[in-house]
Amino acid sequence: MTATSVPFRVLPELSDRTASFWQGGEQGELRFHRCGPCGMRLHPPVPVCPSCGSHEVNPEAVSGRATILTFTTNYQAWMPGPDLPYVVAIIAIDEDPRVRLTTNIVGCRPEDVRIGMPVQVVFEHHPDPDGDIWIPLFMPAEELV
Repeated sequence: MTATSVPFRVLPELSDRTASFWQGGEQGELRFHRCGPCGMRLHPPVPVCPSCGSHEVNPEAVSGRATILTFTTNYQAWMPGPDLPYVVAIIAIDEDPRVRLTTNIVGCRPEDVRIGMPVQVVFEHHPDPDGDIWIPLFMPAEELV
């Protein structure tokens, strides 16, 4: 991805349940649903907490800090999208490492990405007639080490 372009991405369909996740970037917030009674963070969002059965599940912002658990570097252009090569990673959010997110790592060379690397969310804005989308991507946050 160049500094002035936004790559093609297949955008998610917004719903009442997912809009807070996909649109939180407008306010610079990475949001996950959290159960009020037991505090469990849930992703993807569900209407009922699988831990305690509560329906008191609402979106809540997290710090946006995470750790790379695993990753792969893609060198093959399967469809229009990010410039090659690009990194696809599974990250764990700092507030609850059980919450995992598949994302792209940006802002560094693919060969510099490593397991255990601390990362910080950045958002890629995509205008959409059904509601703008902010894709959460992650970049190195070496100052967090």
